[in-house]
Amino acid sequence: MARLTEQEQQDIIRFIEADKPLPEKYRFLLFEDKREVELVWNGKTSEVSNVVLPFQTIEQVDEPRAEKPEDTAAQQDLFATDSRGRQLKGWTNKLIWGDNKLILSSLKNGPLREEIERQGGLKLIYIDPPFDVGADFSMDIEVGGDTFTKKPNILEEIAYRDTWGKGADSFIAMIYERFMLMRDLLAENGSIYVHCDWRVNGYIRLTLDEIFGKSNFLNNISWKRTPFAGSSKARSNKFPINQDTIYLYAKNSGSYVFNQQYIDYSDEYKERFKYKDQVGLYRKTLLKTYSADTETKLKENDRWIDPGKPGSYPSYKQYLHESKGKQIEDIWTDVNSANPMADERVDYPTQKPEALLDRIIRASSNEGDLVADFFAGSGTTAAVAEKLGRKWIVGDLGKFAVHTTRKRMIGVQRGLKADGKDYRAFEILNLGRYERQHYVGVNPNLREEQRRQQLEEKEKAFLNLILRAYRAERTDGFASFHGKRAGRLVAVGPVNMPVSRLFVEEIILECRKKHITKVDILGFEFEMGLFPNVLDEARTKGIDIAPKYIPADVFDKRAVEKNQVVFHDVSFIEVKPHLKGNSVAVELTDFSVFYSQDSIANAEATLKDKGSRIVVEKGQIVKVSKDKDGIVTRETLTENWTDWIDYWSVDFDFESKREIVRTQNPDTEEWEEAWTGDYIFENEWQSFRTKKDRTLELTSVFHECPPGRRKIAVKVVDIFGNDTMTIAEVTVGEKK
Repeated sequence: MARLTEQEQQDIIRFIEADKPLPEKYRFLLFEDKREVELVWNGKTSEVSNVVLPFQTIEQVDEPRAEKPEDTAAQQDLFATDSRGRQLKGWTNKLIWGDNKLILSSLKNGPLREEIERQGGLKLIYIDPPFDVGADFSMDIEVGGDTFTKKPNILEEIAYRDTWGKGADSFIAMIYERFMLMRDLLAENGSIYVHCDWRVNGYIRLTLDEIFGKSNFLNNISWKRTPFAGSSKARSNKFPINQDTIYLYAKNSGSYVFNQQYIDYSDEYKERFKYKDQVGLYRKTLLKTYSADTETKLKENDRWIDPGKPGSYPSYKQYLHESKGKQIEDIWTDVNSANPMADERVDYPTQKPEALLDRIIRASSNEGDLVADFFAGSGTTAAVAEKLGRKWIVGDLGKFAVHTTRKRMIGVQRGLKADGKDYRAFEILNLGRYERQHYVGVNPNLREEQRRQQLEEKEKAFLNLILRAYRAERTDGFASFHGKRAGRLVAVGPVNMPVSRLFVEEIILECRKKHITKVDILGFEFEMGLFPNVLDEARTKGIDIAPKYIPADVFDKRAVEKNQVVFHDVSFIEVKPHLKGNSVAVELTDFSVFYSQDSIANAEATLKDKGSRIVVEKGQIVKVSKDKDGIVTRETLTENWTDWIDYWSVDFDFESKREIVRTQNPDTEEWEEAWTGDYIFENEWQSFRTKKDRTLELTSVFHECPPGRRKIAVKVVDIFGNDTMTIAEVTVGEKK
C-alpha cells in the first residue's frame, strides 16, 4: 500500500469533516490492492452470513407407492428398513424450502455440516440461478383446457426484488455471497458448475475468478440449446442467440474429481472402419515408427498387417469397439433443451434436460458422492443424481418448485422400484426460528443504532399497513399481538418469511398467561406442515386460532381505501376413513380453497373487445371473455373441488416419528437435540397428476395396521403448490 503524502492526508480530513465522499483515487491509496482485476458494484462487501437456523423435517418419503408391507423388500439389500419400509440408517436425501443464503449458511455452520463431511463432503454443486431479469416466480398452471398465470407470492416478490431491484448490482450482490458460502461448503476435491447466459456471464466469470481464484478455473462450456434458434424477427438483424454458458471451477485445481466423458463417433468416422474379421470392424492404421516388442505383440494378437509392397510401412488393425468414443470438449451441441413432449418434461419454465445434468454429474462425481443444487427449480439435478446413485441436497425458495421436485422424485423412485433398483429416502425440510432482522429487511451496512431505528420504523409501517387493510385497530401492551378486531386479537406474521411453529407457540403462551381465547394470525405464507397440529394444540387449551392469508392487495392503496382487501382462510380438507379388519383406507371427500387473484369486476371493466383473462375470486378460477361487440361471458374453470388438487398423500401412522431439531447451546456451544412438539409426516401412499396423466385417485389402497387407536394424516397440495393437512383418528381391528 502506497504511503500517503501530507497533502493527501489533509485532503482526506477535509472531505470527512465536510461529510463528503472521498474521491475514487483514495480507494486504491487507502487499501491494499490484492487483485489484478476486480468487479466493483455499489454496496460491495466481503461479509458472509453466518446465521444458523435449525432444519425442521416436515415430510419423509421412503416408499414411493406402498401397497402392502412386503413391497419394501427390494430396499432391504442396501438399507435397513422397518416393517413400514422406512429407511433406518444411511444418508437421507434432502429437499429444502427456503432462502438459499440461509440454507447455505446453516449447512456450512450448523450441525448438518458434520453429516455432510461423514459422507465424504460435498463433491459437486450445479446451479442455474435466475439470470433472466424477467424470471419473477410467475407460474403457468393448466386448468382444464386453459392456462392460468399464477402471480408470485410476497416472499417470491421480495426475493425477485432483492435479486433484480437495482439491476445488475442487486444480482451480483446476491450471487457473490452465495458463491462464497458454496466455496466454503465444497469438499477440498469438489467443483462447481454455474449455468448462465449472455445477460450475466461476464459478471459471473469475474465474480467466480475473485472467489475461487483464476487458477481454479477449468472450463468455459458453451451449450447449444436447440438445433435452430430464435424467431424470424430475432434472426433478421443479428446472429441468433442459441447458447448458454456453463462455468466449471474446482475448489482446488491440484486435486478434484473428474471423469472424462465420451460420445459416440459420427457415421462418417465409423465408415473408415471398412474391414471386418472374427473380432469386429477395424481399419488399417500405419506404423511409421515401432519397436521390435510392438511388432511381436501385434503379431501374437493377429493385428499385424505386412506392408503391401517394398519400401512402404506396415500397419495394424485398429478395432472400432475398443475405442471409448470421441472425447467430449467444451462445446456441447449434442444435448437439446427438454422436448415439450419428453417423458421428463414437467412444464417448469427453466427446466433443463436430464442429459445435460447426466453429463455434468458423471464427469465431476462418483457413485455414492454427494451433489447439490441450491436453485433446484424443477428438480432435474436431484432426479439425475438419484438415477446415477448419487446422494443429493437441493433447495429452492419457491413452494411450487419444491412441490414439482417432490412429485418428480416420487416418480423417479417409482421407476427405480419397478426396475428392481435401489433408491434412497428423501425428506422435505423447512428452515425454522427466524430472527427479526432476517424478515424485516434492515440494511446491514448501517451502524447498530441506525439499524435499530430502521428496524422499528419498518416494523411499525408494515404493521400499520396490514392492520388498516384488515380493518383492525392497533393495540399495545402485548408481546405477540398487534391489533384487535371484532373481539379477536390479531397477530401479524413476518413480511418475507413464513409464519413458523415458534411464532404460533409464542402466541399460545401469551394467550394462556393473559387468558386470551380468540386470535387471528395473518401471514403472507405459512410454514409447510404447520396445520392442523398447532391449531389442535391451541384448541385443547381453550384457544381459537384462525389463520388467514394476507393478499398482495394490501400494497394497493386504492384497494385498502375502498375496503376491498380480502384476507382468505387457509384451505380445508374433509376425509373419510374406511375400515376392513386390520386394514384402513382413506377417501378424500372435499377440499376447499379461498384464493383470490385479480377480480371478475376488474377483468370485465378493463378487458378489450375480443380479449379474455383468467382470474381467481373466492376460491374459483373464472375465465372472463369479451367478444367483438363488447358482450362479456364468464366460464368457471374449477367446476369441481377436485380441480384444485394436484397431489395428496397419506401417513397411516402419524405421530410415530417425532420432529427433532438440533440447536446450539449458547453456554456450552454444544449441539443439542430437542423435540419441537410436532411430528414428521411419513409419506406412505400418494396420488398426483402428471403431464401425461391428469387423473387423480380419491381413495387410497387399504393399508394393514396393528390393531388399536391411531392417527392418520392426510396432506393435500393444491395446483398452486400450497399444502394443507388434516388428521383423522380411527380404531383399527375393533369388533362390531
